[in-house]
Formats: sequence, structure tokens, C-alpha cells
Amino acid sequence: MPDRQPDPIRTRNRENWIRLRTLVLLRWWAIFGQIAALVVAQRLYNLELEVGLCYLAIGASVITNLVAAFVFPENKRLSEPETRLVVLFDMLQLGLMLYLTGGLHNPFSILIVGPVIVSASAMSARSTFFLGVAAILIATVLIPFHLPLRTEQGFILRVPQIFLFGNWVAIMIAVVFLGVYSRWIVAEMRTMSEALQATQMALAREQKLTDLGGVVAAAAHELGTPLATIKLTSSELAEELADWAELREDALLIKDQADRCRDILRSMGRAGKDDLHLRAAPLSAVIEEAAEPHIDRGKIIHFDHRAEEDCILDQPDIYRRPEVIHGVRNLVQNAVDFARENVWVESRWSDSRVTVRIMDDGRGYPPHLLGRIGDPLMRRRGGGTDPRRPEYEGMGLGLFIAKTLLERSGADLSFANGSDSFRRRKDLAHRTGAFVEVSWPRAAICAESGADRLPLGQNQPIRA
Repeated sequence: MPDRQPDPIRTRNRENWIRLRTLVLLRWWAIFGQIAALVVAQRLYNLELEVGLCYLAIGASVITNLVAAFVFPENKRLSEPETRLVVLFDMLQLGLMLYLTGGLHNPFSILIVGPVIVSASAMSARSTFFLGVAAILIATVLIPFHLPLRTEQGFILRVPQIFLFGNWVAIMIAVVFLGVYSRWIVAEMRTMSEALQATQMALAREQKLTDLGGVVAAAAHELGTPLATIKLTSSELAEELADWAELREDALLIKDQADRCRDILRSMGRAGKDDLHLRAAPLSAVIEEAAEPHIDRGKIIHFDHRAEEDCILDQPDIYRRPEVIHGVRNLVQNAVDFARENVWVESRWSDSRVTVRIMDDGRGYPPHLLGRIGDPLMRRRGGGTDPRRPEYEGMGLGLFIAKTLLERSGADLSFANGSDSFRRRKDLAHRTGAFVEVSWPRAAICAESGADRLPLGQNQPIRA
């Protein structure tokens, strides 16, 4: 029943594209703009405002920005629910500021549309709809409920009711029109991008199949004559051994197996086969397969595979996902590139998680870049240019690819320096270089085993 098999290369829907740092910087601009508007309104136009409450609302944004800057790493990327909460907070803070400064009588009330446009450009239709409804509700509540704008002489600044109603209608139309417009444009761009990516993947897959077909065709050509000879000879032996039933049966078996070899080569020449038995392998085998290209590069790679102390389970079989193998291979390559002599690759498993740790005895990451590990196009780990590898320009792109691929498989990555992590452990004190930990929930990477294992079924042809 192959249709019931879990797809080992199916990746989860990745939504963590927006950096927290980007939203923090945008919020700083909003904070400076609000402060400037308050100063101008108070100093230049002598408006009577609830300055204390206004600065309290601005202070809430300042505090959240400081917490985001010092608690989370610089390369933190937000999931969609987290992004939705951040944008909703900014919308509510803006609504509070408008409540304190005249509601929809304030010309800056149109800014309530901004978060909806951000949502339409970066988030799902559900989040955009939610924030759009929130913006309309805030604008509606601000019509009857707000603190009036007063001049120094006590006059209340307000627009005529028809203009107030028009302002509210304009905000509603802007929320709907600009939200839908932005959503359509971004969706079209994403569709085109995904189409181009799918085209590239199809071309690459087709190239692999073409190469495989060429190899099999060459093998079939080279083996054609020996197989034909075996078939002819076995047929003649079967005729000559007509009086020897057992020997004649063996000769016919040889003939049948030669025909089978011919059929296998012919089918492989038409298309490769997805070997279901190779979809999963023991954790240690997959990790060592990923590291194999870098074993003979002049550095000693030490492997250590064992269960956690409180785990009684055997070594798990994990899916041989291309993103896992390629991601771990990039991390091992980075460790080998910068190690002095030794690289340590450890795998651990417990009842709930599977963890891989990669360490080296090099110089480690510059402390000021630890928060940005995983961003593309960073400079090299130790800074400057390595005289031993002058062609090696940096580590950012490789680590970015590894981090992205492994996170697509469900992993969480953390980066540190061994000198900081193992300073109190004498047995590990020599691991002074970079320290990378990759951790998966067991259910996200482990194949079914034991009584839960389903029949594999027949190998299916690979389809581009």
C-alpha cells in the first residue's frame, strides 16, 4: 500500500520570513514620528494635549522595542501568528494615540491603514482579514469616543460631521481596496517566483534522470553481449540436458535470470526507480553519509552516536531527506574549513527529540556576530582573509542555506562558541571552536518503526 506511506521529503509550510529586526526598525520610525508630531502640535500650534498619556503610549512601544532588541537574537524571524500580534499591537497603540488626540478629527487617522497593507504584503489572507476588521472597528470606535483637540484659548478643533463621515468611509475603502490590491500583487509575484523555482527544480531533476538514463544505457550496451551469450549457452545446455531433469531446470533458471537482467536494465533505462528501502536509515548512517565528502580533507572527524542517559530507546531510523543531508553536510564543511585538527560530530536521541552537535577546535565565531549567524553573505568567521584559503570569502551563504534547509525539515538551530560552552568541563575544554546544535522533535524526522511500520510496497518510477 504505497499510497499510505508518509512522504519523507514533504516540507512544512515555512512562514518565518519576516525578521523581528525589520519590524523593530519600522516601529522606531513610527515612535520618532509620533514624538515629532506631539512636539510640533504642542510647541508650534499650542494645542492642549494629554501629553503625559501620549508619552505613556509611546513609552509602551519603546519598551517592547527594547525587549525585542535585547531578549531575541538579531536574526530572529517571526512566524505568522507572532507577526500578526506585533502588527496588532502597533495598530492598537496607534488607535490609543488617535483617541488621545482627537480621533478621526486628527488628519493622521489615515495611518491606521498602514498595518493592513503590511499584512496584505507579508501574511495570509486570514491575517489580513483579521487586521482589516480590527482597523475598521478602531476607526468606528474613534468617532464617538475620543478626547477633543483644544487650542490654547480653549476652542475645540473638529471637522464638520459630513467630513467626519467621509473620513470614516475613506478609511474603510482604503482598508479594503489597498488590502486587496496589495494582496493580489504580492500573490501574483509569489506565484511567478514559485513557478520559476518549480521550473528550475524540474530541469535539475530531469538532468539527473537523463544522466541516470545515460549511465544505464551504457551499462546495458556493455552487458548486452555477455547476457546474450549466457542466454544462448543456457538454452543449448537445456536442450542437451533433456534427460537430466535437475540440471536442465538449473540451465533454464540461468536463462530466465538473464532475461530478467535484460528487462531490469531496459526499465531502468526508461526511468529511475525510487528505492523505498533507502528512504530511511539509522541516524548514525545518515549523519556519516552527510559528512563523508569531508572525511579526507586533512582534519580528523570524530563521530559519537548514543542515546541520552535517561533514554532506553534504540537508535532511531530517520528519513534520508535531501535537506537534512545537505544541511548537515554544509555545517560539517564549515567546521572542517576552520578547524585546526579535529572536528566532533555527535548525535543524541531521547524519547522526544533527536539532536546533532557539530564542534571544532578552531577560533570560533566572532562574539559580535553570534546573533547574526545564519544571515546570508556575512564575512568569514574569524574576520579578515585566511592566508591558507585566500579564495574563501565568507561563511554566510553556506550557513544560511544549511539553516534554511534544516529549519524546513523541522529543526531548531543554535550557534555558540565552544570556549564559552565548555569552559567548565575539562574533558571538553579542547573544543574551543564553533558549536552548532541541530535539534528535531522525534516525530518530525524519525521513520515509523516496530508495530507502527507500514508495508513499503513496490518501488515506483521516479517522475520529474
